[in-house]
Amino acid sequence: MASSRQEKQTCTLRANPSPPHSPPTKSLSNRHAKPTLLKQTMANIASALITALRPKQWTKNLLLFAGVVFARHLTEADRLGRAAIAFCIFCCLSGVVYLVNDIADAEGDRQHPEKRNRPIASGALPVPIAVAAALCLSAGGLSASYLLNIRFGIMATTYVVMMLAYSLALKHLVILDILIVALGFVMRGIGGIWAIELPGEKIPITPWFITCILFLALFIALCKRRHELLLLTEGAGNHRPVLNDYSHELLDQMVSVATTATIISYSLYVTLGVKPESARHHDYMIYTLPFVVYGIFRYLYLVYKRDEGGAPEVLLLKDVPMIVNILLWLITVLVVFYW
Repeated sequence: MASSRQEKQTCTLRANPSPPHSPPTKSLSNRHAKPTLLKQTMANIASALITALRPKQWTKNLLLFAGVVFARHLTEADRLGRAAIAFCIFCCLSGVVYLVNDIADAEGDRQHPEKRNRPIASGALPVPIAVAAALCLSAGGLSASYLLNIRFGIMATTYVVMMLAYSLALKHLVILDILIVALGFVMRGIGGIWAIELPGEKIPITPWFITCILFLALFIALCKRRHELLLLTEGAGNHRPVLNDYSHELLDQMVSVATTATIISYSLYVTLGVKPESARHHDYMIYTLPFVVYGIFRYLYLVYKRDEGGAPEVLLLKDVPMIVNILLWLITVLVVFYW
């Protein structure tokens, strides 16, 4: 009996031999998957960081080239290079402001139908990484600004401090919030002139140049506030508390004032602000006025008839009539100043 049992066990073992030792394919695949997943995560974070810096908004910094154009230094390579460096610096510094603003506004942005998709509000960009990036960009940008020009460095520092104060507190103060946004554009314009100054040189700035930038920026900022109030309706105050202090009627009145002030300021600039020594055919600058009037009216049409204006940087780049008008204005200015 014992021998028969042993024979049965032997037959069973022969029939079902133990499987050979297989390599740990699962663990090896996991090892390969982890680096791939890490690379993917880092790539997603890098993409989210670039989006959070808002490259589309960098078109605002093109205002830094106004100085080299209107001071008649556009044909000088060194001056044009300095203006390009100033543009890059302000792109970095404005990116810092956007990061801080999005960190502070993350909760409110999640209630906005469009802004909730922003990297920080959606969670695609972790806050610690956003803070680290803001610190690195601010340190690099401000250091480069002082290396370019002391006065430009002071302007860049003032811009960052003012806009950070806006992001953290001042944007909740009615009317002052819009004025600070407009002053940011004025600082870009003045900074662009200071950036191209050579050691010991001071390029004169006409007051009409400043007023034109101020009122045009106010006009655009007011149209944007109106669009936000119209888009968010009842929940406007939840996204941006200061919107509770505005109304459609008030903003319409303010837009009307800013529109008038912009056209009058530019009219005075082209008639009184352009000196014979600054433009070869200064008398012809008046012929650029129709382009400005059309641009203002076209923008009002897009805001009031098409309910646009929430993203001026996109609106100015996608509306074909506006693009053609800006190009014609720029060509006319270049002919007047350089031909």
